[in-house]
Amino acid sequence: MPALGIAALLDAYFRRRFAAAGLIESSVDLDGGATTVHCWRFPPDDAIDDARPVLVLLHGFGPPAAWQWRRQVAPLSRRFRLVVPDLLFFGGSRTSAPGARSEAHQAEAVAKLVAAVVAPPGTTVHVAGTSYGGFVAYHVARLLGPGRVGRVVLASSDLLKADADDRALLRRGGAERVEDVMLPRSPDRMRRLMRLAYHRPRRFTPGFVLRDLVQYLYNDKVEEKIELIKGITLGNKDQFELTPLLQEVLVLWGEHDQIFPIEKAFEITRRLGANARLEVLKNTGHLPQEEDPKRFNEALVNFLLPSPKSSL
Repeated sequence: MPALGIAALLDAYFRRRFAAAGLIESSVDLDGGATTVHCWRFPPDDAIDDARPVLVLLHGFGPPAAWQWRRQVAPLSRRFRLVVPDLLFFGGSRTSAPGARSEAHQAEAVAKLVAAVVAPPGTTVHVAGTSYGGFVAYHVARLLGPGRVGRVVLASSDLLKADADDRALLRRGGAERVEDVMLPRSPDRMRRLMRLAYHRPRRFTPGFVLRDLVQYLYNDKVEEKIELIKGITLGNKDQFELTPLLQEVLVLWGEHDQIFPIEKAFEITRRLGANARLEVLKNTGHLPQEEDPKRFNEALVNFLLPSPKSSL
C-alpha cells in the first residue's frame, strides 16, 4: 500500500474536524440525478425542536469546503445548524446539466440543495461566502429573497471585479492568465498563490510539499474550473449589475488582501446600500478566516446573532 502524501493526510484530518463538529457527510442528487452536490450538514434529526438557525457556508475558488472552513465549523456549529457544500466542480460536486458555468448557475444549485436538506420547507437560512463563494452567496440572496435568506456575509469578495482588476491581479501574480494564478500547476505557482493569499505566509514550504498540494488539490476537473473562471459574469454589464440586497449584509475584508485589494471593499459596501456595513480585519490577507479565525468567527456570530451574548 503506497504511503499517503501530506495533502491526503491533511484532508483526512480536516474531514475529521467536520465530523467532530457533529456534521455528517452527504451527497445530494439534484436535477434528476444530473447534478450531485457533496456537502457537510447537520444531521436530519437536529431539525426537530432545534432552535439554532441554519447557516450555509460557501467556499472560495481552490480547495474544497473541508479545507477552507475547517477553522469555523467547531465554534459555529455550537450556534448554527451548518450546511457546508462543495460548489459545483469542487470536491465531490459535479453536474452534467446544461447551462452557463456562472456564479448564478452555482447559486441555483445551492438553492436546490437548501430546499432538499433544510426542513421544514421555508425555513430561513443565513448565507456566508468567501471570495468566489461570496459571488455565489450574493446570487443566492437575490434568487431566494428575504423570505428565505435572512442575513448575508460577503467575505473578501469583489462583486465589482472587472477586466482592469484581473489585469492588476496578473501583474501581482506574475502570470498571463487568471487560471494560471488561481489553478497553480507547479510548486512555483503554488508558492506565488500563497504569497498573494496570505498576509503572513509561511517563510518556507518545501517544494515537495507544494508539489503534493498541487497534485492533490488542483489536478481535478481542471477544464471545468477554467470554464467557471471564464463564466464569471461580474464586470459584464450585459449580464450583471450590482444592486442593493434587501437583506442585512456584512462585508468582511482582510486589510492586506492582494487578491481583491481593500479599496474595493469600501465601494462595494457603498453600492450595496444602507443595509450593508463593512468590517476590516487587520493584519490579514485574502483568507482572514484562516489567518485570524477567532476574530472572523466573532464577526460572523455578532452579525448573524446580534445580542450581548454573541461572543464566542
